[in-house]
Amino acid sequence: MKIHFIETGTLKLDGGAMFGVVPKRLWEKLNPPDESNMCTWAMRCLVVETAGRNILIDTGIGTKQDARFRSHFSPAGQEHFLEHLAAAGFSPESITDVLLTHLHFDHVGGALLRSAEGELVPAFPRATYWSNEIHWNWALNPNPREAASFLAENFVPLQEQGRLQFVNPPSSPDEDVPFAPGIQLRWLYGHTEAMMMPILSTESETLVYCADLIPSVHHVGLPYVMAYDVRPLVTLQEKARLLKEAAAGQFRLLFEHDPRVPEACIQQDERGRLVAVSTPSV
Repeated sequence: MKIHFIETGTLKLDGGAMFGVVPKRLWEKLNPPDESNMCTWAMRCLVVETAGRNILIDTGIGTKQDARFRSHFSPAGQEHFLEHLAAAGFSPESITDVLLTHLHFDHVGGALLRSAEGELVPAFPRATYWSNEIHWNWALNPNPREAASFLAENFVPLQEQGRLQFVNPPSSPDEDVPFAPGIQLRWLYGHTEAMMMPILSTESETLVYCADLIPSVHHVGLPYVMAYDVRPLVTLQEKARLLKEAAAGQFRLLFEHDPRVPEACIQQDERGRLVAVSTPSV
């Protein structure tokens, strides 16, 4: 198995929303906001080479949204996504699978692009795109709190064009589901309904692509839960389970949104807290 970070650009999100109940006087030292209280965040995807497959995990925000949408989030660098993919040795045609952890716009926006004729077409023309039926139905019928995060044009055409498949759900809540050799998926329900978190196992270590369970190294602390999460107390439970496992197993946590720190390990400090320790990048 080989694992590659792929940068897809940045966006800005409100610092208060990203850090939830944590006071600004604490979080502003971690990711300083601009004059509008907006912080810059990465959108860092993975390509996993395993068993003859090139699996892209998440796709960033994409380039097809209009100026009004872009004005809310100030995305930058999305036009270089395919260049970064090429620098890692991959063309769009070489991607065999696109695994979507969930269907919020900053994770699925790059799944489709607009052709010269104005049609929405898969950005990865030979790939099978993967979601799960529970989350798919949630995204098609969003609650008012999440509705702005689910844009139908980002994912509905994948099903209409026959490019979508669903991963089967776990048979029990604590079970992780096999997806590909070396890749297990954990279903999570705190951030959104049935988000899938990839757990990657090589011969020597375990790596976890945290998606929006722990979006940055600054969210390792248990109280650091995003206000975007639909079930924050469930997020606390899901984080606590992962952090305990990560400390015991020396897992590497991979952060999708941290603008500077792509990964870290978890250790117990002298006060008994589970804290992040930086590690070399994959």
